[in-house]
Amino acid sequence: MTRTFALKIAYDGTDFAGWQVQPGQATIQGTLQQAVKRSTKQDVTVTGSGRTDAGVHALGQVASCRFPTWTASADALSKAINSRLPETIVVTEVHEAPSDFHAIRDAIGKRYRYQVQVRHQRDPFEHRYRWRLRRKVDVTAMQCAAAKIIGHRDFSSFESAGAQRKSSVRDVRDCQVLPAADYATSGHLAIEVEANGFLYNMVRNIVGTLVEVGYGKQPPQWIDEVLGQKNRIYAGQAAPPQGLFLKEVYYRPGFEPA
Repeated sequence: MTRTFALKIAYDGTDFAGWQVQPGQATIQGTLQQAVKRSTKQDVTVTGSGRTDAGVHALGQVASCRFPTWTASADALSKAINSRLPETIVVTEVHEAPSDFHAIRDAIGKRYRYQVQVRHQRDPFEHRYRWRLRRKVDVTAMQCAAAKIIGHRDFSSFESAGAQRKSSVRDVRDCQVLPAADYATSGHLAIEVEANGFLYNMVRNIVGTLVEVGYGKQPPQWIDEVLGQKNRIYAGQAAPPQGLFLKEVYYRPGFEPA
């Protein structure tokens, strides 16, 4: 009997060409599917909740997969897959899911975290996971600007070319600029955005725009103008990929992968 499982996955995306399988390139999805085949002898498609780009990381990516003949426990499946994965990818949880569970279709929201280091000395252990800004930023101004991102509206101004969508309207439920407790000494800052869905490069474009405000190049009220233009050229630069993490994926009741 076919069984459906939900996998929660964490990974360092630095050395991968994104999530989706691509010929001749190492990807997260391809590496997972190879690990599944080697450990279970079954060809299984691992469908992620979203396609993270090259260099982007995940703390809580969720994937669905169906096994035609797996008879052991979910815990045994987790151990089998992890035994064949590189050190930079780990399946943190495996749960049996409803037979029709689908990681993309059943998701009702996601939360991303973007990590920044403001000034201070370059940290060789953090450069893969933070965007290092060489100038001071006004955190309060960035927080005021971030609050203006929240809402149900057209986010075309934060959508990069390359992935056409039927609609650019999204419901951003939360957008926060979070200085670390030791911000004065570490310069560590996080920007978290939660929405029912995201456009291509939307979070990185939001982050780059908030940094423009932080630098004092634009006031917080500029966000209203950017949103109103519905055109990518009016927003700030895209933040680089290494600071971005898919933090959490949310599912409708009855389809939570737990």
